[in-house]
Amino acid sequence: MKARTRLLPIGAAVILLPTLLSGSAQAADVLLSQGKPVLVSSVEAAEYGGPLAVDGKTSTRWASAEGADPQFIRIDLGGPSAVNRVKLNWEAAYATAYKLEVSNDGSAWTSVKSVTNGNGGTDDLTGLSARGRYLRLVATKRATSYGYSLWEMQVYGTSDSSGDTQAPTAPTNLKAGAITSSTVDLTWTASTDNVGVSAYEVLRNGQVVGTSESASYTDSGLTAATAYTYTVRAKDAAGNTSAASGQIQATTQAGGGSSFVLAAAGDIADQCTASSSSCIHPKTANLVGQINPAAVITMGDNQYDDAHIEDFTNYFDKTWGKYKNIMHPVPGNHETYDHTPLGAYKKYFGKIATPNGKTYYSWEMGNWHFVAIDSTEFSPGLAANAVSDEQLNWIKQDLASNTKPCVAAYYHHPRYTSGDHGDNPKMATLWETMVKSKVDLVLNGHDHHYERFFPQNASGAKDVNGPVQIIGGGGGMTLYPVKTEHPATAKAISTFGVLKLNMSDNAFSTQLIGLDGKTIDSSPTYTCH
Repeated sequence: MKARTRLLPIGAAVILLPTLLSGSAQAADVLLSQGKPVLVSSVEAAEYGGPLAVDGKTSTRWASAEGADPQFIRIDLGGPSAVNRVKLNWEAAYATAYKLEVSNDGSAWTSVKSVTNGNGGTDDLTGLSARGRYLRLVATKRATSYGYSLWEMQVYGTSDSSGDTQAPTAPTNLKAGAITSSTVDLTWTASTDNVGVSAYEVLRNGQVVGTSESASYTDSGLTAATAYTYTVRAKDAAGNTSAASGQIQATTQAGGGSSFVLAAAGDIADQCTASSSSCIHPKTANLVGQINPAAVITMGDNQYDDAHIEDFTNYFDKTWGKYKNIMHPVPGNHETYDHTPLGAYKKYFGKIATPNGKTYYSWEMGNWHFVAIDSTEFSPGLAANAVSDEQLNWIKQDLASNTKPCVAAYYHHPRYTSGDHGDNPKMATLWETMVKSKVDLVLNGHDHHYERFFPQNASGAKDVNGPVQIIGGGGGMTLYPVKTEHPATAKAISTFGVLKLNMSDNAFSTQLIGLDGKTIDSSPTYTCH
């Protein structure tokens, strides 16, 4: 640390005394940012995630998407903190203009420092004198045609020794939405907190029955024709708990108790983990937990890129794998890219995916019959309209022998899509079979977007007698654009999310739940054919 001299006269003598420039407050500064949670606006690729900018290593880095302004990286310091210094170690793709901001809640920001003449290398910004839980760097002008890239971002200061002792406000406006004989959908107005709400506890008849990170929750496993009382309370990261919301009562529908909720998605696990803020499949897995389904359906491409067993173990198993015991999967084309096509898929899922020794099967719940189809047998290397005769014959026989009033089928490759892959004529015979067999609902993946169709006939035209087709390809992989919409498209959007399927004795409705836990799209209620 640098020193200077100060002249102090004592009588006729002069004594030289060293004093430290930094002052006692600066001397107490510590590194606050290393290993803390990070949120970024974008990443160039999965291997350049935001947490790599605070891992203490100058050999790893965060890199934003190329050619786009502005971009940001936000660090959660874990609590109110005094920020006195920020050190930025830029890679070659640096910012010539950027600003630093702080926030107590992650939404309202105060400017700390603006730089308009950055020249890369290392920027050591001292004497900042700011306070907040979150610090954000917003880069507004690139030095290169690429994006922004930081080897390391270090924030120095002192944590608030008093800690967080303020509880969130109580949730308000608690309401019951869709109610079946076994489920109740709950929504409420979010609480506020001086630092931030971390979760909500849902209480049924005075007992905690679940938690949610968003202002919604589905309570399931209930008894038909029964009244339940609900309240909700909020918690923050320090463990402070709010007062309970106002109490409401909800009564489940009468019936045989066969109504239930399912969660579904396709195109799920990228080769990334929750340590990267840009990794999506941990977030969609959390949505499944909030939906609290009776069973989980996957529409193929469960694991990317070549679906080896080590990939299933390292990625899918750590997120969606927690629901494996209630899961009914089907394979996609990426499962065929393993060293032995479908080898790792069969090894990981076992009898769950091959209950009859085949990669296609059927199962039942309540008044519903479900047909899980391996559409890869209908597609690779085959001419248009070619089919897998063995599987197709099995499908026809299975549907013909079904005694349930409602039928759903799911497989990876959609017949009709407004997405990147386009309509697939190789699925035409399979789709015609769905129409002729009066299947009510067909779920697909493959295109990485969400698309809900009106009921369609074999030609893809609107027809109330046909199945409702839904593409739910937003389970976690990079999204694809929506192109020209089909005439029978009811809703199409390029977004991540999980399908929530509300299945009753003779009807169904669907919702798309976004990463924030809110409903993006809802279907009408359809009566089974």
